[in-house]
Amino acid sequence: MAETSATTALDPLAESLLAGDRRALARAITLIESDDPAGAELVRQVFPRTGNARIVGFTGPPGVGKSTLVGALTRELRGAGREVGVLSIDPSSPFTKGALLGDRIRLSDHFLDSGVFIRSMASRGALGGLSEAALQAVLAMDASGKDDILVETVGVGQGEIDIVDHADTVVLALMPGSGDSIQALKAGVMEIPDLIVVNKADHPMTDTMVREVRAALSLGQVPGEWEVPILRTEAATGEGVPELLERIDEHSRWIADRGELELRRSRNLRNEVMGIAASRLRRRLDSAADAPEVEALLRQVAEREIDPASAAERLLEMTGGPDVG
Repeated sequence: MAETSATTALDPLAESLLAGDRRALARAITLIESDDPAGAELVRQVFPRTGNARIVGFTGPPGVGKSTLVGALTRELRGAGREVGVLSIDPSSPFTKGALLGDRIRLSDHFLDSGVFIRSMASRGALGGLSEAALQAVLAMDASGKDDILVETVGVGQGEIDIVDHADTVVLALMPGSGDSIQALKAGVMEIPDLIVVNKADHPMTDTMVREVRAALSLGQVPGEWEVPILRTEAATGEGVPELLERIDEHSRWIADRGELELRRSRNLRNEVMGIAASRLRRRLDSAADAPEVEALLRQVAEREIDPASAAERLLEMTGGPDVG
């Protein structure tokens, strides 16, 4: 479809969003987060104008200083004249499903900067730390003209590494002398980062941590592929952050020159489609759990009259889901 015909169908909020209006972006994300159908329609309208922002994901153990690191990197990006969007994913309250930590507090230095848009969102119990609403919010920030979108995930672990499926560059932050950091080395996350940052590098165990990480990386290094750098930072003072930005820029050029950027983004969008479909199917199943016919089916399983896999197939048929085969 020609761009002129697409833009004529835009509603006023979509037009304001595409023009970079901050209030329109805030309103758009609120609609998305509240599951308002207007939010889904808005994303549908602006999606053809996305794909221009660089998305950098940050993950790492809680307390490692991800928010401080994101704030320091935001300062560097603003110094380079770039527009920045920040999305901090917080754990969900089990009662309200709202964000618990409020990482925007640690980004308060940027509140008055019109070139920075900061939003905290709840994970809503998403296994990978990124809910459907968070993925849609990134698209809204992208459409609004942000040059860089920094996404900070809840934490790190077996179920919280899917940022790799939604970012152009993934930064893993670790902290020396932390049991969580050592656990991160064992949790499979060493396979996902494009850059590793050892933050709070004034710690006496920093050299030991760097050696351990380097040894872990060497086991999976493929000749000719991107060699993951290990950087040392003091995010609270800004030390090492300019070098971090340089390496992020270097990685961006590397994947673009090799044609890998488009491959990553194509893969990421495919994964988003599958993730959103799975999320919506799970909600549909949860809403049907109290139906009499579903309770009867589950009772049959409990009484060993039908096996779980067969019951799952029947449940999907009942709810209009796909055949699991």
